[in-house]
Amino acid sequence: MNYRDFSNLGWKVSEVGLGCWQIGWCWGDVNDSEARNLLKKALDQGINFFDTSDTYGDGRSERFLSEILKSKSNKIYVTTKLGRRIRGTNYPRGYKHDPMEEFVDRSLMNLGIDQIDLVQLHCPPVDICKKEETFEKMDQIVKKGKIANYGVSVYNLSEAFESMKFTGVKSIQLVFNIFRQKPIEKFLKEAKRKNIAVIARGPLASGLLSGEINEKTIFPENDHRNYNRNGEAFDVGDTFSGVDFKRGLLAVKELKKILPKEFTLSQLAIKWILSHNDVTVTIPGAINAKQVEQNSKVSEMPEISELIPKIQDIYNQLIKQDVDNKWI
Repeated sequence: MNYRDFSNLGWKVSEVGLGCWQIGWCWGDVNDSEARNLLKKALDQGINFFDTSDTYGDGRSERFLSEILKSKSNKIYVTTKLGRRIRGTNYPRGYKHDPMEEFVDRSLMNLGIDQIDLVQLHCPPVDICKKEETFEKMDQIVKKGKIANYGVSVYNLSEAFESMKFTGVKSIQLVFNIFRQKPIEKFLKEAKRKNIAVIARGPLASGLLSGEINEKTIFPENDHRNYNRNGEAFDVGDTFSGVDFKRGLLAVKELKKILPKEFTLSQLAIKWILSHNDVTVTIPGAINAKQVEQNSKVSEMPEISELIPKIQDIYNQLIKQDVDNKWI
């Protein structure tokens, strides 16, 4: 496993982390045993960066992570996202910043720790990202010692650019993959200039870039790839990266034609992200230990510079028209 610097914090984080949405909810059923097995595999593979949210199973994912925090021998970094919890509360849907410290306290309890390494605001609207008061509140929570650092997870690039104006923001998380290349134009360069860590989520476009999905694939009723295909539950950009499903399958077919023998399509997709040095860490999720192992191996696999122009052509021809003017 290779490691990269995370902002100016002195952290060395595994360039392949683990997204823990799957062990919370929205991806069918991942039982307790499998969740624990895949977390153990992640540690065995050298992964030391774990991304979760208090909304993932209303804390289920955080509670699984509390177990590895207790058993760790080496430093691991856990980041959670806060601001959108509704289950067990009387709060409305959508982002809510006023109860942020309340959310922090609950996540501290779920994680079983005294201080969270990094709290990310969970996809706040752009007007919240523009307000100095938003980040002053986070600074106050830092001063209390409940969190060490904070960043922002975003749907749109406009939210990222506004958030990066504030010096306390140490990271930006956003969708970045072969099917969502817009951040290359300006965002990655600006994040590097400001020494802000980039967390690339959705590296496999909800599994579309795994090459294992086809038009006959049936997703469980409680899988967001079933019930959020048109953005019914949350931003459609986090389901198949917002790409038209059939067009995405056409692009996958073309990508398979240029796939090196030693790579799976999932591994090629992750390697493409890692080929961008301005990315700090990518966080593929997993529903079993085998997927974790395959994903983590990408760090040591050969570089793919000769394939970059071919991948770009496929994107330009089949995908760009669907996504280039969205999430900006």
